[in-house]
Amino acid sequence: MPAKILPPPLKPGDLLRVIAPSGALREFEAFERSIEIWRSRGYKLEIIPKIDDKWGYLAGTDENRRQQLAAAWQDPDCRGILCARGGFGSTRILEDWNWPNSGLPKWLIGFSDITALLWSLYTAGISGVHGPVLTTLVDEPDWSIQRLLDWVEGSSFTPLKGCGWGGGVVNGTLLPGNLTVATHLLGTPILPHLDGVILALEDVTEAPYRIDRMLTQWRLSGALSKVCGIALGGFTRCEAPPTVPSFSVEEVLRDRLGDLGIPIVSDLPFGHDSPNAALPVGVEVTLDGDAGILAIAHPHY
Repeated sequence: MPAKILPPPLKPGDLLRVIAPSGALREFEAFERSIEIWRSRGYKLEIIPKIDDKWGYLAGTDENRRQQLAAAWQDPDCRGILCARGGFGSTRILEDWNWPNSGLPKWLIGFSDITALLWSLYTAGISGVHGPVLTTLVDEPDWSIQRLLDWVEGSSFTPLKGCGWGGGVVNGTLLPGNLTVATHLLGTPILPHLDGVILALEDVTEAPYRIDRMLTQWRLSGALSKVCGIALGGFTRCEAPPTVPSFSVEEVLRDRLGDLGIPIVSDLPFGHDSPNAALPVGVEVTLDGDAGILAIAHPHY
């Protein structure tokens, strides 16, 4: 699979647009403090009007959220798009959606429900960043914040270390995302081609049987037969109630993925609970299933 287009590196003074394409904003203090992290770096942040709009559990109607995304993407002065939070709702605005031609591509940064936007953008040939949203950035350790800034400003990443399951070493195209959101993209036009892909998956507050159900769907769909490696981040707060007979989430992951015959690394530091190390979408990486290392190539701009 060819490498994706990386947007031009950001630099202090650039304009970034803040949008809420998914769930309604609730964590206002964390949001404001994360805004200040970007501003203290020298960036100009423009927050959409009515960022606190609510339509049920969504941050406004589908049309309003779709217009937010389109306006930010087409703004010639905007160099990056920061998502306020995840939740649910980004897939709703992707119905009949095409990424407008806006000249230079720009950064899209988020995770969780933003997975759908990142994967849609990837199918359009542009790399985004699976990284903290503006309700979680402030809770990240300094190294994680710096890692995100380093990547979008044109520097390289240090490798991430996890637990190797074996399987040798493979090079492939990194496709990070939330397991639940990604599972609901199976069978849709948003799902990218998976040949030669290294999936990087994480999740939160999903009981082990739900993780089992989703991974079984991936197996039955044939999607897992196409990927060449799997990198697993945090699966946090995924314990079953103590009164319910259950496998652990670790046992489910081993059972559903351990027989694929490909390199797998688990316990990598990305996901819903800090740290959430930034991962670029669509870049070439090396996954070492023996040493437990995910190494990302230097960006080529």
